[in-house]
Amino acid sequence: MSASRPAAVIVLAAGEGTRMKSRLPKVLHEICGRSMLGHVLAAAEEPRPERTVVVVGHGRDQVRQHLKDTAPWVRTAVQDEQKGTGHAVRMAIEELREQGVTLSGTVVLVYGDTPLLRGETLTDLVSAHETAANAVTVLSARVPDPAGYGRVVRDASGAFTEIVEDADATGEQKALDEINSGMYAFDGALLTDVVTRLPTDNAKGEEYITDAAGILRGEGHRVDAAAAREWVQIQGVNDRVQLAEARRLLTDRLLTAHMREGVTVIDPASTWVDVGVRIGRDTVIEPQTQLMGQTAVGAGAQVGPGSRLSDTTVGDDAVVQHVVAEGAEIGPGVNVGPYAYLRPGAVLEQASKIGTFVEVKNSTVGEGSKVPHLTYVGDADIGQGVNIGASSVFVNYDGVEKHRTTIGNHARTGSDTMFVAPVNVGDGAYTGAGAVVRADVPPGALAITTGEQRNIEGWVPRKRPGTPAADAAQRALDGGDAGSASKADDK
Repeated sequence: MSASRPAAVIVLAAGEGTRMKSRLPKVLHEICGRSMLGHVLAAAEEPRPERTVVVVGHGRDQVRQHLKDTAPWVRTAVQDEQKGTGHAVRMAIEELREQGVTLSGTVVLVYGDTPLLRGETLTDLVSAHETAANAVTVLSARVPDPAGYGRVVRDASGAFTEIVEDADATGEQKALDEINSGMYAFDGALLTDVVTRLPTDNAKGEEYITDAAGILRGEGHRVDAAAAREWVQIQGVNDRVQLAEARRLLTDRLLTAHMREGVTVIDPASTWVDVGVRIGRDTVIEPQTQLMGQTAVGAGAQVGPGSRLSDTTVGDDAVVQHVVAEGAEIGPGVNVGPYAYLRPGAVLEQASKIGTFVEVKNSTVGEGSKVPHLTYVGDADIGQGVNIGASSVFVNYDGVEKHRTTIGNHARTGSDTMFVAPVNVGDGAYTGAGAVVRADVPPGALAITTGEQRNIEGWVPRKRPGTPAADAAQRALDGGDAGSASKADDK
């Protein structure tokens, strides 16, 4: 029997998360390119629910804005006071009722701080729930250390009998390793009824959804448990240590998937990727590399070592070493680095080269063109087959506005050239070393702005008397051994 679409997924995300010690609501902390809540919502979409409701409370305005920006199809319900998980579910059901929605079918309950949860696990949970015609199906897990968790108790045949909280468990029950994750699949109609009858006779006077399973079972309804394939999926994140642990586990999961698809990752322990990253086959990811956001890397490329790419595309067979890139486009066969910075709008066309200590912003570097050393390229369009000399600067800002520079095809520019925008350099033109180009250069022309070299004899001894330079110069002028004198001065 295949599972039907759940009537709803309810995500509990109202808690304060005090152990995070953060101004940011706990569920909005980022892990591998998404908020924790975003990961849970991605998993929740896999069984294709008819509707998804997120229960908000602490930091509700921030959470609602985040949902508006990232998951606008999601509805929200407000839990003004955190009176327990059962109360939160009741707020979600009341919100749906006000919108004219009566729950009929399966309702899945999950938590917004479980970023390792997989969508296939929720699909399996719904399938097990509906196949057995259960009133409640508990998502359980077998864990290496069950201390502190409610235990799932089964009879000799393996059938579910009850959930026993850790404090109430016998010694034999404490030895059980199957625990209650706190996530469930419910019959919607039964859930709608039972959440209005949850007791509050506990230490905190709160309504707990765990009591719903006991009530329904006591009334003769079928309750069972279905174990997740990986126990780590049910782990909640409550502090920064657990956040880091979850990030490492999720990164390992993502890297394993990439490697199984033909990507070589030299050192997974020092490599980090986000969930939105795509990598082609036969690409090699070198150590100390971070691929973030919606970065897409083609086939046969080399990225790293020591590179950090965010929302950047890398073409087939490109080489990107010790590079920071944000919102850049690196074409096929391009060679970048080491130690280059590509800012938003940098477009490097096929077989171009960006070398050491080069920064490119909002500029296009044409096919086969080279910017090899120590150069800033801002707001420029560089044609095909161009060579930009070392230590050149595209002077794009006049203090008020940005202006563009255009370099034609197969131009050659000398070292230490300043292009004072707006300016155009024609096809096949040259510039001399140290040129300050303020006017357009026609095709095939040579632009020179420096005059002939002029030496002012004896300037240093006259103007800087008593300095080491003046002393060395005077000795040389007098015919002495400046090198030997310098060595003697050092003793």
